[in-house]
Amino acid sequence: MTDHLSFSDADLTQDGFLDGRVQILQPKSGYRAGVDPVLLAASVNVRSGQSVLELGCGAGQALLCLNHRVEGLRLSGVELQLPYADLARRNAALNDATVDVHCADLAALPDVLRQQSFDHVIANPPYFRAGAHSQARDAGRRTALGEATPLEDWISTAAKRLKPRGYLHMIQKGDRLADVLTACSGRLGSLEVLPLAARQGRRAELVILRARKEGRAAFRLHSPCILHQGVRHDQDGEDMRPEIRAVLRDGAAIGWPAG
Repeated sequence: MTDHLSFSDADLTQDGFLDGRVQILQPKSGYRAGVDPVLLAASVNVRSGQSVLELGCGAGQALLCLNHRVEGLRLSGVELQLPYADLARRNAALNDATVDVHCADLAALPDVLRQQSFDHVIANPPYFRAGAHSQARDAGRRTALGEATPLEDWISTAAKRLKPRGYLHMIQKGDRLADVLTACSGRLGSLEVLPLAARQGRRAELVILRARKEGRAAFRLHSPCILHQGVRHDQDGEDMRPEIRAVLRDGAAIGWPAG
């Protein structure tokens, strides 16, 4: 399906994010976004008037959640898969947002992007190393989940596109943290890591990295951000912690610990 230029309407569902405040067209079969791009968008310390580039923007979920939280942003995205780049453009129009979407390999950005620098770069790279997981049947899902471009290239590209003192925010699997930190060496500084754990006492499956171009502050590993109340799910219904519910339902920002 993703070998075609675009998805047909029959291939798609329209799903609400942020309690329906953001509407996203997604393929019925293929890569479908969950809460990860919402959490990524909520982590970015962006201000109105600033510019944001997303590497691997998919159908535009993170950018459009960010656009809902902060008005007046200049948004750009680059996406390798043409059908998903087309979806990102359609979703921007669906949400009355302006997003400059480019279909390109992040390792070979078009001139128009290489001539720009951004206040923020965000990314939700594939979580699995090549060959480290069973292959999805759908080509789009396979590309979205399995690493073809090394993490080092994602971070190198982000560093090149950031303005001095600009920020990278990236969400990634916890077991890839060593790879992420290694790739930042010599490129980005003032590294902060916010682990995301499903419940108290559980291992952090995901982490969010914040890094700054020309940053010189000491590395900070924050206490985990806990998503759900209690140590286990004991009853039907939602059990998100109130601050996480505000992020996922209302578009609130994630509060990074101070100091």
